[in-house]
Amino acid sequence: MTQRVLTTESGAPVADNQNSATAGVGGPILLQDQHLLEKLARFNRERIPERVVHARGSGAYGYFEVTDDVTGFTRADFLSAVGKRTETFIRFSTVADSLGGADAVRDPRGFALKFYTDEGNYDLVGNNTPVFFIKDPIKFPDFIHSQKRDPFTGRQEPDNVWDFWAHAPEATHQVTWLMGDRGIPASYRHMNGYGSHTYQWTNAEGEAFFVKYHFKTNQGVRSLSSEQAAELAGRDGNSHQTDLLQAIERGVNPSWTLYVQVMPAAEAADYRFNPFDLTKVWPHSDYPLQRVGRLVLDRNPDNVFAEVEQAAFSPNNFVPGIGPSPDKMLQGRLFAYADAHRYRLGVNHTQLPVNAPRTAVVDNYGRDGLHATRNGTRHDKNYEPNSYAGPAQTDAALSAPLAVHGWTGAHAAPAHTKDDDFFQAGELYRLMSEDEKGRLVANIAGGLSQVTRDDVIEKNLAHFHAADAEYGKRVEEAVRALRED
Repeated sequence: MTQRVLTTESGAPVADNQNSATAGVGGPILLQDQHLLEKLARFNRERIPERVVHARGSGAYGYFEVTDDVTGFTRADFLSAVGKRTETFIRFSTVADSLGGADAVRDPRGFALKFYTDEGNYDLVGNNTPVFFIKDPIKFPDFIHSQKRDPFTGRQEPDNVWDFWAHAPEATHQVTWLMGDRGIPASYRHMNGYGSHTYQWTNAEGEAFFVKYHFKTNQGVRSLSSEQAAELAGRDGNSHQTDLLQAIERGVNPSWTLYVQVMPAAEAADYRFNPFDLTKVWPHSDYPLQRVGRLVLDRNPDNVFAEVEQAAFSPNNFVPGIGPSPDKMLQGRLFAYADAHRYRLGVNHTQLPVNAPRTAVVDNYGRDGLHATRNGTRHDKNYEPNSYAGPAQTDAALSAPLAVHGWTGAHAAPAHTKDDDFFQAGELYRLMSEDEKGRLVANIAGGLSQVTRDDVIEKNLAHFHAADAEYGKRVEEAVRALRED
């Protein structure tokens, strides 16, 4: 094999990569040693800011194949025919911890999926839970601050975690999910994924529907107990990354079946609770699951930094036939995600290979900025409209318009007849077996009993009592027992 020549960034050959240039043998290093200075300067700049949330992640490439006709609900091209395949990239992640955290922890998991469609990239940003802790994005920075490392102690503090939840009764449903048996997935392959938010689909006739996405794992759901997770995290902090990597390398390609719940848009206004509330699920008895297709992961990234750390997902990356809903959390994320990527990766992050469309042609008037690779030529104008055959608008909306009315201002969410912060948490508790209930209570009490303020404990206990009398009583007794030990 011919030996490749090591070069500098400018392409000049490197004569010596083992010894710095000095003033004589044993003398001081010379400022003129361009290769040394370039190596050190580049090394200092190798890292980029980690994500504020979802910092620790793993990713893989694959494809999505349509198995069922859904053209009655959406005109999205990648869903237009049974058998149609679209290349995808997925990023799994934990939420609260930093890049150096362990995989096997009790934390929601990110489930972010990029479809490289013929009409542009479509990003679906969700979690492994169908609900979330809050329903308004104005509370998101405070929620994350309460879950992150305390600025004084440098660790996650039960006082902060449970104090926020004490003042956020709508979190009771998600807390019940998180502290239950599915709170620690055994691997990324053995968990479901959810779009979580409500989205809008529009068909070719212009009819609008609201949908929720459910990716059901075909490997079966498997989870870890708190004790199993602690042992695994201590033995291999990269457990979920290792499992995903090795499974795909062995040809054991994980897959998920996508189902959707479909609500005709006209039914939303009079539904018994707010269908755009991220802390609620739609009962399957009201809106049954309808199969759409399957997601298969079959290729590992060659470079984790380039393809996983630089992967950028934004829920405002829609394609014709898919759009947003009035979900307030989704509305906030339409701005926040793209803004985070422009900060971390730069204004031209969409030109990075992992983020760039595969088949769709990108043609707009975006120019310049750091790392720009698409700047046009002398014949291309950077304004619109113009007389030089530049790209022009289609006048075809991606999705159906949403009717709005009323006065501007900071409003509470509209009240529906059955809006309640606790009912669905109680429903979830009552669905559990006796063993599942016991583990849920033990997990909650293990954290809540560490809180130092009695009033914070009492506020949280009131939430569990409101969800279900037995649920609250058992948590209260378990907390008391642990605090008396």
